[in-house]
Amino acid sequence: MTPAEIAPKDRLIVALDLPSVDAAEAMIARLGDSVTFYKIGYQLAYAGGLPLIGKLADKGKKVFADLKMHDIGNTVTRGVESVARLGATFVTVHAYPQTMKGAVEGRGSASLKILAVTVLTSYNDDDLHAAGYRLSVSELVEARAQQAQVLGVDGLVSSPEEVGALRKIVGHQMSLVTPGIRPAGSATGDQKRIMTPGRAIAAGADYLVVGRPVVEAADPKALAEAIQAEIAQALGA
Repeated sequence: MTPAEIAPKDRLIVALDLPSVDAAEAMIARLGDSVTFYKIGYQLAYAGGLPLIGKLADKGKKVFADLKMHDIGNTVTRGVESVARLGATFVTVHAYPQTMKGAVEGRGSASLKILAVTVLTSYNDDDLHAAGYRLSVSELVEARAQQAQVLGVDGLVSSPEEVGALRKIVGHQMSLVTPGIRPAGSATGDQKRIMTPGRAIAAGADYLVVGRPVVEAADPKALAEAIQAEIAQALGA
């Protein structure tokens, strides 16, 4: 699917970062038809949320399984094969060459799309240096993007700050998914490389992942719809 074919409503991915399946299902009910795409990450997956992928898919929703796999190649391959059977639309792996190669092999001919996480949005240059990396965030993101493209990965996860540079590297052949999205006036929390929805779309992002600002809002549906309206406006501009 080209960027022009993605409906504005489908570009918002609401992260169900909630402590239980009951809480997630209650949030899904509150959001109703306003949201078409959900993310299930560690918190909900480890609370019994993986079967929710199939339930949402059966209702016509898309699901981003944010599992950030990273292991020996064969283990990643088998894990991706299992996720593909659940009905997820996206699954994440860390952008290490062996891991990405294993994930692509595990996907095979399934419709599941592999997203490679470049550098977590809670990291800055100092965090990378503390972890033993000599490269800056931007340098490491670009190096991993080039490797991902060669290995046949479908998309990248990065902060919105790197989207413009990534577009120059991968063109429109790979999807760019950006967490670290904060509507104007929202708390930044533990994110360090952030941007508003409109600015992220204008920079070239395909999909925006928004969790706490939506699920902790007094009116989650109204906020989700406001973000979608901001996305549509940015696309129109």
